[in-house]
Amino acid sequence: MIQTGRISVKNVAAAVKKVRPMSLERKVQMTDEVFEKQPNLLASCLVQQKLGASMESIEFLLNILLVCFQAMKESGYTWPTISEQDQERELARLTGAVQFSEQLSDPSSAHAARGQYVSNHREAPLFAFVVNEFQGWLRDLNSRGIESESDKFVMMAGVNLVNCIASAGEQATRA
Repeated sequence: MIQTGRISVKNVAAAVKKVRPMSLERKVQMTDEVFEKQPNLLASCLVQQKLGASMESIEFLLNILLVCFQAMKESGYTWPTISEQDQERELARLTGAVQFSEQLSDPSSAHAARGQYVSNHREAPLFAFVVNEFQGWLRDLNSRGIESESDKFVMMAGVNLVNCIASAGEQATRA
């Protein structure tokens, strides 16, 4: 049986509604809060510069982080701090899932494996938000003729944010 997550569609919608219209000053304040409560999630976004990501891509990823963080708050749960080890473990799982689906010789089996990964995600509403954001981001980059090797690292970091939150959700307690 698939364990349901802690973050509902309503929580994600409320987070998007609060974060998107924020001023830069308010986003900086919220980033300070993320630094206090989930410093490793923030670091996984900021390190993207060392991987060649543009400031525009890092800002995009930080906005995803702010929505994820706000959705965590909206859930009404107290979340444990996500460690570097948690991030490494979840990144290894994600990489393994991607490699598995790519190694399947039948395209329909590969598609089914990816579909199963998506449909079984523990934080499906938050995961759907992140995937949707990345689809729009990639369309925008494509329409402007921008392509960078670092884009895949930004996408992996964004998906890993959600995977880490999903994993931590197992230990989250009602506030």
